[in-house]
Amino acid sequence: MEQFINKVICDDCLVAMKDIPDKSIDMVLTSPPYDNLRDYKGYTFNFEGIAKELFRIVKDGGVVVWVVGDATIKGSETGTSFKQALYFKDIGFNLHDTMIWTKLGGGAVGSNLCYTQNFEYMFVFSKGKPKSINLIRDLENGSFGKGSGVYHGRRKKDGTIKIETRKAPLEFSKRNNHWYIPPQKGEHPAVFPEKLAEDHILSWSNEGDIILDPMAGSGTTLKMAKKNNRNYIGIEISTEYIDIINKRLTQDTNPKE
Repeated sequence: MEQFINKVICDDCLVAMKDIPDKSIDMVLTSPPYDNLRDYKGYTFNFEGIAKELFRIVKDGGVVVWVVGDATIKGSETGTSFKQALYFKDIGFNLHDTMIWTKLGGGAVGSNLCYTQNFEYMFVFSKGKPKSINLIRDLENGSFGKGSGVYHGRRKKDGTIKIETRKAPLEFSKRNNHWYIPPQKGEHPAVFPEKLAEDHILSWSNEGDIILDPMAGSGTTLKMAKKNNRNYIGIEISTEYIDIINKRLTQDTNPKE
């Protein structure tokens, strides 16, 4: 396993993952080339084979974040995202959360007969109960500082009222599962925003964990893993994108001390 840590492998991910040991990956964060919405140098992928390999190599308690959308063909959305989510469940993953990435300032018209499409699904699959849940709290709590947390509870069957206490409201509540993040341009046809990758890594992993992106693209997942003191493994079949990844990984990411 050591030969893969903090490395970028140039290969078909389905081939490369065969060499990764069972239950060795803490977290996967990736976005597949769904519905031929982008041209990835002509490469295609075997979804079912990849999903099965991910289930094999992810640790118990590990998480797969799968960012995906749907094309509209002849007036009908493909539903690929839902089909993939159900397949992940069929092979043993839990669907821990269905999240939405809303692309602030971006979007595609798609069709003049429907609203502008500007979101993708972010399915969070877990192998059993997630071992790392570090929910980001950056939603300002309007009730902060407006009470001690003491309140009258519901009336009991004998007619008396049970007085209960709760902790005083925190200054910030946990974030909603709709994330509003602008799209990001780069040398790849579909670049992950760095904030999107970073926030998922912070949410579902801990320092020292191993983060895999089996379709690494321009390497945003790997860059953000390195920045936040996680180990990374990247797999990418395009030598052109490998060069982009290696260039980005050598940039100063201001890693935490």
